[in-house]
Amino acid sequence: MKKKMGFVSVMLTGAVALTGCSEEEASGGAEGGEEIYTLQAGHSLPVDHPYQIAFEEMAADIEERTDGQVIIEVFANSEIGAERELVEGLTLGTVDMAVSSTAPITNFVPELEVLDVPFIFQSRDAAVEVLQGEIGDDLAAQMEEQGIILLSWGENGYRHVTNAIRPVETPADLEGLKIRTQENEIHLAAFEALGAQPTPMAWTEALTALQQGVVDAQENPAIVADQFNLYEANQEFMTLTGHVYSVAAFLLSAQTYEELPEDLREIVIEEGQEAGARQRELIIEMEAESLQNLKDQGVQIIEEVDLAPFQEAVQPVYEQIEHEELLNRIIEVQ
Repeated sequence: MKKKMGFVSVMLTGAVALTGCSEEEASGGAEGGEEIYTLQAGHSLPVDHPYQIAFEEMAADIEERTDGQVIIEVFANSEIGAERELVEGLTLGTVDMAVSSTAPITNFVPELEVLDVPFIFQSRDAAVEVLQGEIGDDLAAQMEEQGIILLSWGENGYRHVTNAIRPVETPADLEGLKIRTQENEIHLAAFEALGAQPTPMAWTEALTALQQGVVDAQENPAIVADQFNLYEANQEFMTLTGHVYSVAAFLLSAQTYEELPEDLREIVIEEGQEAGARQRELIIEMEAESLQNLKDQGVQIIEEVDLAPFQEAVQPVYEQIEHEELLNRIIEVQ
């Protein structure tokens, strides 16, 4: 999946000797015939999702600032791996960069599971403040121990429930619904507590399962429901539960970082630190557009939801969290 960095420049050096063209021409624009580093970045969502847009803007800025020495190729729709494979690839150095929800990263940093506890954040602003503070720094340090460098925190918006059976206004309406969830123990426990029948599966499998009626429901941000046309997969109802603020992370392989010269790695880090904030702004803007588009496509949106019964129903999940100290820290700092 990963192009060997430096390969382009080695081949082009030979081309210079044979053809007599300038090193700059042979290297595709890098000044002085300097080595070119081609990095691959992946994510699991469509090409018009804020993940892709933020990555492309970051790539353009890095290419400009490095005079073409660092080229980032961005792959959407799990083209070079679903989130689980991308995160594993980062640890192995077979993937250079990725943006992922936190659930797959818990395989390497179990503490991150706390971020998926339902209703843990009081607001979007509170979540960002927590992540950009000491708690976020501690989690980043744990990721680095596993060979993953956190560039910045992003998001995929608030997760909401859609289904093909009935409007969901109270937890009782979830009773018996077969709902696709991420492969995440906390999400499973939460929907079991709410009376649903959670079924964990990768997103690529979930689309087919929804279309074929293998599962009745799913939970994702509005932008995902819109961009994947879930109204064509029997999802007639959406309830704005906002049960999880879906944290995402822009990530760099530590191995890739080490292979980059110091001056180039600094530019990559600096631009990566800007990506999360840029992407969060896009999510907020596009989320409103997605909700309107879903309405236009005939999806019934239940907007006025009394969240108290949902919050009460998932309280037992808090008692199951292994990393209780971190859970309490997050709650207390808000």
